[in-house]
Amino acid sequence: MNEPRPVLRRCVACRQLLDRQLLWRVIRDHQDGVLLDRGMGRSAYLCPTETCLDEARRRKRLNKALRCQVPDSLIAVLQERLSSERTSR
Repeated sequence: MNEPRPVLRRCVACRQLLDRQLLWRVIRDHQDGVLLDRGMGRSAYLCPTETCLDEARRRKRLNKALRCQVPDSLIAVLQERLSSERTSR
């Protein structure tokens, strides 16, 4: 019958439109600050690639998209996640 259409989101770094399940979600929660993957609030999406992570960090794309300061610790967590995904392949 009719398959559900994928929900598309745009990467803040490369501006590519992709299925949101392929992207990392960074959320600005009004209570808990900036979170990864779950929570309610303003969201920004990022491709799980070295290039997009570097671009987002260099040009402060996450800060602009979320309209707040993104802690360096969150960028470090994304970097760690990228390294672990690369080694698990």
